[in-house]
Amino acid sequence: MGALSLLGIAAGGIALLLLLIIRFKVHAFVALLLVSILVGLVSGMPLVTVPATADGPEQLGIIPAITAGMGDTLGSVALLVALGAMLGRMIEVSGGAGSLAGRFTGRLGPRRVSAALTAAALVLAVPVFFDVGFIILVPIIYGFAKAAGVDPVRFGLPVAGIMLAVHVSIPPHPGIVGGSALLGADIGWVLILGLIVCAPLAVLSQYVAKRLTRRDIPMPAATRARFESFGKGSGEGSNGSASGNDDGSGSGGTLTATEAPPSMWTVLTLVITPLLLIMLGTTGETVLPEGHDLRPVLSFIGAPVFALLVALMLAFFLLGIRRRWSLAHIGEVMEAALPPVAIVILVTGAGGVFAKILTESGVGEALADTLSGTGLPILLLGFVLSVALRASQGSATVAILTSSGLLTDMITGGDYSTIQVALIALAIAFGALGLSHVNDSGFWVVTRFLGLSVSDGLRTWTVLTTVLGVAGFLLVSLLWLVLS
Repeated sequence: MGALSLLGIAAGGIALLLLLIIRFKVHAFVALLLVSILVGLVSGMPLVTVPATADGPEQLGIIPAITAGMGDTLGSVALLVALGAMLGRMIEVSGGAGSLAGRFTGRLGPRRVSAALTAAALVLAVPVFFDVGFIILVPIIYGFAKAAGVDPVRFGLPVAGIMLAVHVSIPPHPGIVGGSALLGADIGWVLILGLIVCAPLAVLSQYVAKRLTRRDIPMPAATRARFESFGKGSGEGSNGSASGNDDGSGSGGTLTATEAPPSMWTVLTLVITPLLLIMLGTTGETVLPEGHDLRPVLSFIGAPVFALLVALMLAFFLLGIRRRWSLAHIGEVMEAALPPVAIVILVTGAGGVFAKILTESGVGEALADTLSGTGLPILLLGFVLSVALRASQGSATVAILTSSGLLTDMITGGDYSTIQVALIALAIAFGALGLSHVNDSGFWVVTRFLGLSVSDGLRTWTVLTTVLGVAGFLLVSLLWLVLS
């Protein structure tokens, strides 16, 4: 099938998806699966997997592609969301989130708290994947929002924006590392220049998010109920303790009237511990040579799943056992965290399905081939190619790697300096930042946790990521003019 036909099918699929969700109120999980199957059929994907032959590689069938897309996405998301939700629920029910939020909000005020959260997110996102870091910060965002009396999107949107900007542009994240390797870019220069660009983007994220959320955005009923119940009865008594009648036997989910919430330092320990473990693993892989005995050990303890599990076990002891909660009560608190995030997991997985179908149908390859022959300047070409791939198939990492691979020959055959190659890699990275929408699993993570409908997510999250992506590219272009 021709490139224009494939691009038309992809555009039609996205339009149909938006129509089903926004106009006809079809559940996002169901709509994503239906449109994925339809796009696969119309684009000519085989009904069953076609084995590899001498004439071509293996072609996944529609249903196998759906299964693979769901599995690939949930393999990295489901465990993290579940463990992060349990950790957040323990912090919430113990009164820790309300305690921490009240302390910061009382001392700094809502405006400064939001800026401080965004600045902290800039730092935390360097060693930690976007979805992991955001999930870890969700209970803190909720706690601050409740203490300040605002919806969580006010604090959460700028945090998510700068975390995604760091994720696409700063090593050791996989997209920029892989793209730099393909282009032959120096990782050290990519890191330095990427940090130079991301620092002003944090300020921009705060400003743009504030403008986008200046009006009240209605939250879906389920998210509103979850947010309203967050920390309810925790840290709200006259002396900073909760009112309620839970005796710790497992029959309730709040503090007793005499039980004080955990200290700010206890909560910070639970939040920072998984981040430090992940940082340790990342540092080990970066600093230690191949074959060093400590590399596999540090990689293991720095794995996000293990790091979150360690933090959850710490919460089990610090917030439960040490505070004389019964084992039954601790189990009920953890179990109660899972139903609210089940839909987040399923919709995120379905977003991965749609992205997989678009990739397997050849849309990404067709788009790349079309743009490669335009004759644009190399910096602009890298940006445009990456943002187009990002919009068409959803994955920022795939967009960066694909764009870098297509431009490799042009880079190696050109007379570019070390700094120029690093800037080309960053132009590609910031192209992959923009246009996060319904075929991006991160879109669903952010919108579901912050209580945004699909239409509101497109008006806020999609706009924010696009503004940050364009601004990042303009700053890279400025550096190109100054340093070349």
